[in-house]
Amino acid sequence: MKNSEKATQEKAPAVNKNKNLIVEPAGDAAAELRDLFIDSLKDIYWAENALVTALPKMAANATSAGLASTITEHWIITQNQVTRLENIFELLGEKAEGKKCEAMAGLLKEGDTILTETVPGAVRDAGIIAASQKIEHYEIASYGTLAAFAKTLGENDAAKLLTQTLAEEKESDCLLNEVALNAVNIVAAE
Repeated sequence: MKNSEKATQEKAPAVNKNKNLIVEPAGDAAAELRDLFIDSLKDIYWAENALVTALPKMAANATSAGLASTITEHWIITQNQVTRLENIFELLGEKAEGKKCEAMAGLLKEGDTILTETVPGAVRDAGIIAASQKIEHYEIASYGTLAAFAKTLGENDAAKLLTQTLAEEKESDCLLNEVALNAVNIVAAE
């Protein structure tokens, strides 16, 4: 063990002794990894359904044809991701239901704020890309974690489906980046 690791471990218990920082779990708190996995699936299911509603608004407010097209294509993919999540719930013997995703709700609210704080054109398009990439990064983190949980729990079919969605989210992030770097940001900077 390195000295820095050892020093960090020695300091950690002192932090944990502060009882004011300890959070008591809710009555329905996850006690097992499977519970956390299902709860997290409900969270991303809500998030994806919220995106199905939000993406057309983002596309409608984009002035770049490339950006509008990229968002519209991702809207179609997102609808397929909702169906895929429903299949995962079925594989797990669970009801497909959403639980409000506070992170996605916040990201969507931020996206709406960007629309009201920018005039139509390249600057608004740059803002739409920024908001969209924040959403993609959240989804990448979520699906990466969900795939890891599924693998750990031996839910290999679910893991494959989650990994497929993870790849789509990464691809969408790359496409948004291309639109930004090759067109929108250049025009916005002029």
